[in-house]
Amino acid sequence: MASRHNEMNASLFQSFKEWLQQRVMTEKMHNPFGLLVLSGISIALAFVIFKFGLIPGVLAVGAMIGLPMVVALVLYPRFGLIVYLSLGYLIMWFFKLGVNFPLGTLMDGMMALFMLSFFIAQKKKPNWAIYKSPVTVMMLVWIIYNLLEVLNPTAESKTAWIYTVRTVAIVMFMYFIFVYYIDTKKFIKVIIKLWMGLALFAALYAIKQEQIGFFAFEENYLHSDPGIELLLFIGGVWRKFSIFSDPVAFSYNMVTASLMAIALLSSGVSKKKKIILYIMIMLFITAMLYSGTRGAYVLLPVALLLLAILKYNKKVIVILLTTVVLGVTLINIPTSNQTLFRFQSAFKPNDDASFNLRKMNQKKIQPYILEHPMGGGLGATGEWGKRFAPYSYLANFPPDSGYVRVAVELGWLGLFLFCALMFTIMRAGVLNYYSIRDPQLKAYCLGALLVVFALNFGNYPQEAIVQYPSNVYFYLVAALITVTKRLDQQQNEALCTAQESLKTGI
Repeated sequence: MASRHNEMNASLFQSFKEWLQQRVMTEKMHNPFGLLVLSGISIALAFVIFKFGLIPGVLAVGAMIGLPMVVALVLYPRFGLIVYLSLGYLIMWFFKLGVNFPLGTLMDGMMALFMLSFFIAQKKKPNWAIYKSPVTVMMLVWIIYNLLEVLNPTAESKTAWIYTVRTVAIVMFMYFIFVYYIDTKKFIKVIIKLWMGLALFAALYAIKQEQIGFFAFEENYLHSDPGIELLLFIGGVWRKFSIFSDPVAFSYNMVTASLMAIALLSSGVSKKKKIILYIMIMLFITAMLYSGTRGAYVLLPVALLLLAILKYNKKVIVILLTTVVLGVTLINIPTSNQTLFRFQSAFKPNDDASFNLRKMNQKKIQPYILEHPMGGGLGATGEWGKRFAPYSYLANFPPDSGYVRVAVELGWLGLFLFCALMFTIMRAGVLNYYSIRDPQLKAYCLGALLVVFALNFGNYPQEAIVQYPSNVYFYLVAALITVTKRLDQQQNEALCTAQESLKTGI
């Protein structure tokens, strides 16, 4: 009797499950049931706001949006990656818009959800073989070294380490997420299109700032601190920053977008798409000039030199020589235009007072670096140093360089490991580029390699890899170097298997 009762309950539950799936999943709530449920939610939300005020109502709406988003990030991580890359690109703009929400913490939370999804997927279908490479080893070594910095006896503040390790080491876990979930050419195309679209929006936004002017909230930001005006108002002209935190981050991201677009030209795209890419490249470069960032002006020609070495064909050499002639002309032509004048000064560093001051500061700090193999601790310089250890020797030291910051905060040992990591990534990029057969994958690998090279070169005059969105997109391109090779191998193996099957059949 009990068994029959259980069978009836199971049958009823199954019937209800099928009915609910039909109404929710198949019909997408476009039915009387959906109308009833949504009306009930609306009435309940209105009652909560009426009874308890606006804040509980906003929290309820947030929960309604947030909970499905959390589920989507865990169950559909590729969708989550698109959201993550979009937010990483726009996060500083949201801050300037006045969004009073801990978006950085949200990014960290998304990363945690990706890790949860990753381990669930690995438990169901283990695939650790994709991480067997020198790049993975160096990534792990660098992460572990940064984590061990919390034990650095010379560090003045553990709190500064907590705030800094997120953007220096923890974000590197995204490399492993990207390598795992970017598993098709189609998904790479989606990511590249997203990147180019966001970069185009940033370029047009900067051109608007140059030709029309700033929005009111941007004017308020520019005049909120005399230090901002001192940095951004040069020679009677405001340096443009677009949707980014500052002109440096903006200009570097325009350079990286230009390099990826240049690489895409060699992927066998149609004539129409080539025209679109050429237009985008011109817009990116034009917008980059408005930033007034001299360090960025050097990156594009240096990266093009690497491109010429890698491809070494007549067409590339002609383009490079044309660029050199044009560049030399622009550098030496007399001008009263402030933007062009700053461009020219980028190629005459010894005539620049700020560059000479940086050299003096670097010379001054060398004895400290040599005496502290593990440095002064993460966050010892810059904003966090001033906030958490204002009395320390390093708090007011301006590193003005990604490499100098690493040497000062992580010591000469940390600088060695960092350089080894970057060398390993670029070595893998060069080897993979020459061995990949598929034209599209080869172009993606080339673009990723050029971006890594440019950001490393640009990491000397500025801090190129620790600010959003560069810290996210740097590990994306590092992952693309690995992924493109893996996908090419899979294609080649599938082709060989098909050929063997044909031979066997014959």
